[in-house]
Amino acid sequence: MVCARLVPAVSGLEQEFPGRVTARNVSAAPPDSAREVQALGCRTHGLVIRGPDGRVLWKQADHKVKVEDARAALRRLLRPAAG
Repeated sequence: MVCARLVPAVSGLEQEFPGRVTARNVSAAPPDSAREVQALGCRTHGLVIRGPDGRVLWKQADHKVKVEDARAALRRLLRPAAG
């Protein structure tokens, strides 16, 4: 869930991490989405990275959202495990 100014950047994450990331922009306007936004600890919107199982792995709320922080989190999360 992101504000309109981040929609292109979020969508661009699929191109930046081909085959590894699926980006989805969700409107927080419908009541079900608004409840989910609030359950995530956001007032109006945010940016969330979920694992394949739907578990929240990283998030930023409201106007603190910075796509470069999401990019760094994805690099960290997608890094192969050492060992």
